Amino acid sequence: MNSFSKASETPAPGTSAGPGRKSALHKLLRDPQAVISAGILLVIVLMGLLSPLLTQHGPNDSSLDAVNAAPGTDGYLLGGDKSGRDIFARLLHSVNTSVVSALIGASIALAIGVTFGLIGGYFGRRVRGLTEWLFSLLMTFPGLLLLIVLLPVTDGDYRVTMLIFGVLLSPGIYRLVRNLVVGVSKELYVDAARVSGLPDRHILRRHVLFVVRGPIVIAAAFLAGSCISVQSGLAFLGVGSDDVASFGAMVADGFTNLYEEPLQFVWPSLALGIMTASLVLLGNALRDALEGGRPKATGVARPSERPAQEPGRPGIPDAGAVSGLLAVEGLAIAYPTPSGELKEVVSDISLELEAGETLALVGESGSGKTQTAFAALGVLPPEAVVVRGSIRLDGRELLGLPESELRKVRGTSIAYVPQEPMSNLDPSFTVGAQLVEGVRAATTLSKREARERALALLERVGIPEPERTFASYPHQISGGMAQRVLIAGAVASRPLLLIADEPTTALDVTVQAEILDLLRDLQKELNMAVLLITHNFGVVADACDRIAVMRRGEIVEAGSIDDLFGEPAHPYTRMLLDSIIDESKVRTDGPASPASPAGTTAVRTEAS
Repeated sequence: MNSFSKASETPAPGTSAGPGRKSALHKLLRDPQAVISAGILLVIVLMGLLSPLLTQHGPNDSSLDAVNAAPGTDGYLLGGDKSGRDIFARLLHSVNTSVVSALIGASIALAIGVTFGLIGGYFGRRVRGLTEWLFSLLMTFPGLLLLIVLLPVTDGDYRVTMLIFGVLLSPGIYRLVRNLVVGVSKELYVDAARVSGLPDRHILRRHVLFVVRGPIVIAAAFLAGSCISVQSGLAFLGVGSDDVASFGAMVADGFTNLYEEPLQFVWPSLALGIMTASLVLLGNALRDALEGGRPKATGVARPSERPAQEPGRPGIPDAGAVSGLLAVEGLAIAYPTPSGELKEVVSDISLELEAGETLALVGESGSGKTQTAFAALGVLPPEAVVVRGSIRLDGRELLGLPESELRKVRGTSIAYVPQEPMSNLDPSFTVGAQLVEGVRAATTLSKREARERALALLERVGIPEPERTFASYPHQISGGMAQRVLIAGAVASRPLLLIADEPTTALDVTVQAEILDLLRDLQKELNMAVLLITHNFGVVADACDRIAVMRRGEIVEAGSIDDLFGEPAHPYTRMLLDSIIDESKVRTDGPASPASPAGTTAVRTEAS
């Protein structure tokens, strides 16, 4: 095993690299708002459940002696109502009615809204269009009026009414979850999970739902309060059974007796207000505990490329003559324009790569390098259209494979090392949890064996304290260590092909050299082919065997490193090489004048 210098990758002083994150439960217990609101709700719910033990009467037991009885009357703690029923007993049974209403309505709304929100936000435009249409149609129904009209169908059963109300509430949850998922699904760590071969259901459950859970929790609290309020409102209007104790029915009775016994109106109103307010406050506290202090990953917008036809592209294989471990032949990728026409962003790409060889794909930003790599990985955006071409890995055609087959290829035969390592690690989970997840997706190892493999990989890629890094969150390690973690995960399954998309862009020069050395060593050990996407000619000269230059979606020149650096044939390649700044060129122009328009200052260079 090679040794590497780690001085530049140790955590900064005062920064813990261990698992110092506090659990959500610990945060809740230290939050007075959460403790008080949860305590109030717990006491109220427990009193409702223990109502047979706390009261001497049933909710509908009446006595002429208790008509408008004053609070404190023997056997009637809060007095009696105008029908001689025990107000305290009816309050406790109303709590049970409210809890059941909240559980039914909120559960149905969450089950439908969250499920379809995840599907509509994560999958393609067609699926999203269908779910949008269904929930937009559902939103056109007038909720409260529909519940009243369906009274003969529900037969006054508040549980059936709350089930219907839960369905009517689901569009709001759907739109909330869908909007959140659309943003999260574009995060780089979600792309990394897809590339590692994880199934969509696993990504949705672990990497997407886990991230958006905070807003869902606060929405659930509002849903529960809404269900309680609506059930009470319907009971206040007389919609439902008279035999079911409810805050709404008690408020209605107290309202008719307001001038004689105003307290009969106050007790249920106060209990209803305390329950709904406590739910909202607890939901806010839960949201803060689940989301507070969580590092946010930032997405990277993928550039759009503009196709153009360039004559005379030296060194590029002819159609039908492409072979090798990876063979890309005549690949063309297009995206629909607002007018409906397809605009090609990658045109007639052909390249080949043998086992143990490193091919550099070079070009300016927006030239189509990453689009070509994503096509090989099978992770192009849903709106992308592969117009023509072929991509073969070890003789197997990849284009046209169903997603289930592509998942078996990604993370096993093809591995991917992305740029911006910190953005490609899920900030919600430890480094070790993510490595174990990837290892188990690519192998049949048990969780314990996968953990041992992950620790061995961390040690192999030159991380000085594997156990400590294994237990750390992404924000607790340096960028160089994060890149090593991604490389460890990529080579865990001993892939045939490693696609490295600008793996050293976000790193300093010293760490760049170490990462390149590591990739070279691993390539020799595993005899894997490496497709290196970069715009850094220094990296190309140091690490690659051959080079292909892209411009505006096309490969304009390809060849060996010596040939292309020594005698570039295409004008664009010569321009790229001439733009390299070295010690023989100095800048002699003065600073730009503040009055000069941007971009008009001439830049002159001369030999020193």
